[in-house]
Parts: sequence; C-alpha cells; structure tokens
Amino acid sequence: MYAGNKLSRYGELIADKSGLSKSSVGLILIAATTSLSQLVTSLSAVVLHDLPDMAVSALMGSCMFNMMLIGVLDMFSTKKPVSRRVHKGHILSVGFGIVLIGLAAVDMLFGKHLPVFTIMRSMDPITLAFVPVYILAIWLAFKFEISRLKQYGQEQHESESGKHSWAKLIIFFLLCAIGIVLASIYLPEIAEKIAITTGWGASFIGSSLIAATMCLPELTVSTSAARRGSFDMAVASLLGSNLCCVAILAITDCCYIKGPLLHHVSEANTLAALSAIISMGIVVIALTYRSENKVFFIAVESMALILVYVFANVLLFIAR
Repeated sequence: MYAGNKLSRYGELIADKSGLSKSSVGLILIAATTSLSQLVTSLSAVVLHDLPDMAVSALMGSCMFNMMLIGVLDMFSTKKPVSRRVHKGHILSVGFGIVLIGLAAVDMLFGKHLPVFTIMRSMDPITLAFVPVYILAIWLAFKFEISRLKQYGQEQHESESGKHSWAKLIIFFLLCAIGIVLASIYLPEIAEKIAITTGWGASFIGSSLIAATMCLPELTVSTSAARRGSFDMAVASLLGSNLCCVAILAITDCCYIKGPLLHHVSEANTLAALSAIISMGIVVIALTYRSENKVFFIAVESMALILVYVFANVLLFIAR
C-alpha cells in the first residue's frame, strides 16, 4: 500500500515533467505498473501451484473490484460526482474493456468448440486476440489524449516536477513497482490454503479475497490521486488496469502447458466477467449523462457500482 501511494505521486510528477496528460500516464504507465501484482500472482498460480481457476478468477475479480473502486472514488469528490470531474474520453477505454472482457467470457463458455493452435502453446484464437486488442486500445486512447490536449489546451503542471530529475523519478518509480511485485509472489499459495481450509472453492477465493488483495496497489494509487484532485489519473489507472488484466490472461495462457487456460476453469468465472461488463456499462452511462447531484454523500451511479460488486460476490459464494 505504501508503494502504491508513492507510485501515484511519482506518476503525477512524470506527467507534469513530460507534458503528457494525467489520463495517459494513468491509463498506460500507472495501470501497467499496478497490474504487476496480477501478472505475478496469475503466473505463480499456474506455473508454481497448478491453479488455473485461481489465476482466472483473480483476474476477473480484479476487473470487478476496479469498477467498484470507481464508485468508492465518489466519496473523495465532495461537491460533484466523479463523472463530472473527469472527461468523456474515458468512454474509449471502457469500450475496449467491455470488448476484451466480453471475449474472455465467450472463451470461457464456448472456447472448447474452437480450434487450438498447438504451435502457440495450445492457445485458442480468442486468447491470441487479447494482446493485439490491448495494444490497439492503448494506441487509440493515447492518440485521443494528444488530440484532446491540442483542442482544449495543455493541463496545468506543478512547478514541483522541475525539482526532480528524470533519473530520480524513474528510479523511485521502479522501486515502487518492485515492492508491488515482491508483495504478490506468495498470494496463490496462501489463497489455496484458505480455499482448502474453508471449503469455499478457488473461484470464490480468487475473485473476492485474492482479487481484493491484488488490487491494493490500485486502491492506494487511485484514492491518493483522488485526494489530490487528480480524478482523471485515478479513473484512467483503474480502467487501464482492466485492460491489463485481460492481456495478462493471454500471457498466463501461454505459460499454462496443459492446454488453453480458459478451457480449464470453472464457468462460475463467467459471472465475474459479466459483472465487470455490467459495471463498465454503468460507467458509460455515468460519463455520458454526467449527473450534477449526489444522494447524500455519493452519486447514484457510484452506489450502483458498489451494489453490483457486492451482489456478484454473493452469487459467487452461493455458486461455490
């Protein structure tokens, strides 16, 4: 959590020093770094512990958790909903997230009917599409941000960024990333013991406990950014993390030697994927409508995001 908090600050300084928008830095750099915990945990689950179900459920659960965090961010916006504090361009990232997670859900349900490319370590066509679609999403989002800045002008930059050299910013940013990786290595083994002890099953443990633990960097990064008023960076990092999670599915599949990864997992993981898609649909509605009012201390769309997450975990617990 400490590393995640510092990561947010150094991300802001990098954005200020480079002249890039905070949305771009959040979507690409911050999201990729905070997703290192998901990468390490999922690879550890399939390579070291042979737990494919745990790996997939943790990644899909992370997507759910990230969307719930957008609802939590609303509590840091005292006067207006978060949807009024960020620009509409985030819809592009949400749209690609819906496409990628939707493809993963289709693969989990119907992937067994597709051909398998043995030359590609027994990966199926849908999984092979994850990384190219992710790269396309990042490229288009980056181009959109450049055109947006040209149209509306550069963001205001803090003078503090000039006090730090590029070498210092990069070194401290990498140290935070290493801290996140080291904290993630033993999560699958701990989760397996909890699943066996409680009898709750790998899918539920992965999508709830492990996913929430893996998303601690996202939690600290997004909330610390929101406290400083960088809501665009906070939201972009969470949406970018969802894109990274699906790309990580492809990497994990490549390292799983028993066959296509998504063919060897419980269909209960589809519920987590669909819940994430529903939540992203709510985000699209919120960014389009851009409500000006809150109910008490939280916006209606934020309450909906939190309720979807809670309801999905209840269903996963019942279906365990």
